[in-house]
Amino acid sequence: MIAPERIEQVSAVVSRIGANAQTVQALRESFDELHFTLCLEDEVGVREPYRELPGVSLYLVGAGASGCATLTDDPAEASGLLLATHA
Repeated sequence: MIAPERIEQVSAVVSRIGANAQTVQALRESFDELHFTLCLEDEVGVREPYRELPGVSLYLVGAGASGCATLTDDPAEASGLLLATHA
């Protein structure tokens, strides 16, 4: 589960400094209980993001029934965040 306050905190950081490898590393250090992934928006496929930020779409990542990572819209099921940068 990711608390809504955590999502707000991460969103504020990403909105302020953007999404890149250095940002993801800083997020991993600051929010060590969460898993962060960075990719390009076109690598996600057709899926509505959980939240749109300047230059980046934010997706919630959880574990599906098989234990593999899946995208979810439910913070209660999420354990990580995917930051997908816009081209």
